Amino acid sequence: MVIFELIIYQKLFYPDPDYRNAHKGAAMQRHTLKTRLAHLYHGDDRTALIFRWGLLAFDAASILYFIIASFYQNIDQFHAIEQLIGLLYLLEFSARLYISNRRLADTFSLSGLADLIVILSLFAPMVAESFLFLRVVRSLRLLRSYHMLKTLREHSRFVRVHEDIIFSVINLLVFIFVMSAVVYVAQFGSNPLIKGYVDALYFTVTALTTTGFGDITLAGTGGHLLAVLIMIFGISLFLRLIQTIFRPEKVRYECPSCGLNRHDNDAVHCKHCGTVLHITTEGAV
Repeated sequence: MVIFELIIYQKLFYPDPDYRNAHKGAAMQRHTLKTRLAHLYHGDDRTALIFRWGLLAFDAASILYFIIASFYQNIDQFHAIEQLIGLLYLLEFSARLYISNRRLADTFSLSGLADLIVILSLFAPMVAESFLFLRVVRSLRLLRSYHMLKTLREHSRFVRVHEDIIFSVINLLVFIFVMSAVVYVAQFGSNPLIKGYVDALYFTVTALTTTGFGDITLAGTGGHLLAVLIMIFGISLFLRLIQTIFRPEKVRYECPSCGLNRHDNDAVHCKHCGTVLHITTEGAV
C-alpha cells in the first residue's frame, strides 16, 4: 500500500520526462510566437518595417473602399470582401492584444473601441437584413482611420508634427460621412428631395458650412432637429479644423515639473516653469 501511494505521489508531483518536455516545448512555442509578433510590431529591421507599412497600406486601401462603397445603395455582392476584411482586422487586433502587456486598457482605448466597432460592422450583414441599418453601420467603418493615424504617428515625423491638423480633418470627415448616412436613412423614401446618398452628403456639407443653398431641406420635425445637430456639431468641428491650421505648430511633450504638454518645436525650456526639456527631435526646426 505504501509503495502504491509513493507511485501516485511521484506521478502527481514528478511527471514523466516526456510529459515535462512536451509541456515545456509548447510553452516555448507560445513564447516564440509572441516574441516574433512583438518584433514585427515593434522591431526596427527591414522585415518589421515592411510588415508595418504593409498593414498601413492595407488600412489605406480598405478605408478607400469604405468611402467608395458608401456611395452605392446595393453592394450585397461585396459581402464576401467585407467579411474577409473583417477577418483580417480581427486577426490583426487579436495579435496586438496577444503581445500587449495592458490588454484591458488597449481594448477599451479610443483606437481599440474604434477597431471593435469596425470589426462588428463588417460582420453585421451576416446577422442583419435591414438595408437602412447597414447603411449607418457601414459609415462607422471609417473609425478605422483613428487606428491608421495612431500607427502613422509612430513612423512619420510629418504626422507627429501635424497631428492636430490631421486629427481634426479625420474628425470632420468621419462626422460628414456618418451624418450623411443618418440623413439618408432618415429621409430617403419620405423626402422627395433626398433621392440618393449624394443628396444626403450634399445637404450635410452645406449645413455644417452654413452655406444653406435651400435647394435641399430635411422634412418633418425629426429632419429639422437633425439639421440643427449637424449645424451645431459640424460647425464646431469645422472651426476646430480652422483653428489648428492657423495656430502655430506645437510638439506634445509633458513637462515633468508642471505638466504643460504643448511646446515649440525647438523648445529647450518649459515656458511655464522653466524646466529643461528633453524633447526628442531629428534636428529639423
